[in-house]
Amino acid sequence: MSSQSTGRRAGAVAGSAGASKDAPRGAADRDSSSGASALRSVDLARTAGVSPQQIRNYADAGILPAAPRSPAGYRRFDAGHRAALVAYRSLARGYGSGTARAVMRAVHAGDVPGALALLDAGHAELHEQRGSLRATGEALRAVAEDGPSAPPLPRARLRIGEVAAHLGVRTSALRVWEAAGLLAPSRDPGTRYRSYLPADVRDARIVHLLRQSHHLLPQIRPVLDDLRRSGGVGALRTALAQRERALNLRARAMLEGAARLHDYLADRPSGEEPSASSGSRGAAAGMPPAPTPGDDGHGDTSVTASTGNGP
Repeated sequence: MSSQSTGRRAGAVAGSAGASKDAPRGAADRDSSSGASALRSVDLARTAGVSPQQIRNYADAGILPAAPRSPAGYRRFDAGHRAALVAYRSLARGYGSGTARAVMRAVHAGDVPGALALLDAGHAELHEQRGSLRATGEALRAVAEDGPSAPPLPRARLRIGEVAAHLGVRTSALRVWEAAGLLAPSRDPGTRYRSYLPADVRDARIVHLLRQSHHLLPQIRPVLDDLRRSGGVGALRTALAQRERALNLRARAMLEGAARLHDYLADRPSGEEPSASSGSRGAAAGMPPAPTPGDDGHGDTSVTASTGNGP
């Protein structure tokens, strides 16, 4: 055999070996044992709009199921990992990255009831926020309805007995509301008597109206805090409308996240941990936008970045 022919054969063998080693950086190959299409970290990264390193961080954090490695040591992802990624990113949009991470870890540890309990807690928190928003709205309506009929104040500063008579309540009630942090009247420098300004009387009237509607003191405090922070009823009404829109958007995001998690759970064998061979109906729907608190789309800061550059 000529040296030229030998050289060509040696070059072909070397090229074949090089192509095999570089496979993780080339086109996606196929797992010869299962026939399932193998995905690289860069493929998942493109799906989510993050860096390949972030995908490795997700895998290390337990957000993705365990991934087998190729003989060369590279992680081999598949449609099941893409489904987990879709579920996590969707959950993060509605529940926050911390809850989403805990949910996926619980799922991959086989604790599906624990994961569902975390979702329940998120919905309970949203319900509580809606209750606070509703109480504030009721307070605004009550003030608007009561305002025109409320008698004018006799002077700019009132003592506690005068405020009690003005509102039709006992002085002991005003002291209880003050002890609860709802009222904060100033004190006369000489006598140390309580001195109620018009804003203090307004706050006391709001507390009285909400108490008549059976609102608890802890439910009333956020109402007053919002009113003081906004600076007036009109500004507070605008802020409430904006908050309601934000809550509705979050509720829809939570609904979508729960649906993606349901798809992920439904596509894996019952009672088994999601594995690299599990598919996903949710993944077929595509990757949702992923703007989450603490995540700029290029890396989830809630997951500690790995310092290594390995596969």
